[in-house]
Amino acid sequence: MTRPPYSYRDDPQVPDFDDSRPLFVFDNVCVLCSGGARFIMQHDRKERIALTSAQGELGSALYRHYGLRMDDSYLFLADGQAYEMSEGYFQLARRLGGVWRLAGVFRIVPRPLRDAIYRLVARNRYRWFGKTEACALLTPDQRARLL
Repeated sequence: MTRPPYSYRDDPQVPDFDDSRPLFVFDNVCVLCSGGARFIMQHDRKERIALTSAQGELGSALYRHYGLRMDDSYLFLADGQAYEMSEGYFQLARRLGGVWRLAGVFRIVPRPLRDAIYRLVARNRYRWFGKTEACALLTPDQRARLL
């Protein structure tokens, strides 16, 4: 998934979007993923992080651009760079700021182990947490924040 920063700007398949703030792309059918989006919105009161659905036009185009499958990972874009799996969570926590920056301490766990755990949860997320429709876990105000 190594691509130069902002490479999606040159991809005609990716719709233009405001990339002046980080973007969290999540599976809006997954209860766990939608819950994560809700968590971000609740703790990002300054709205520093934009969110969009992986099933939408922008989200699916970004997944194709980076050669990712939605079932493998969410996608977090910051400063034009794409992050996934455990590294994406560290980048997200850093940008949420405050106490969430402390999550960086878990970087002592080797990335292959962190990502293996991530893949285990990702493979089983529908079975363990279920599915929902169209971000049903988000409030109307939260849904309005989605790109």
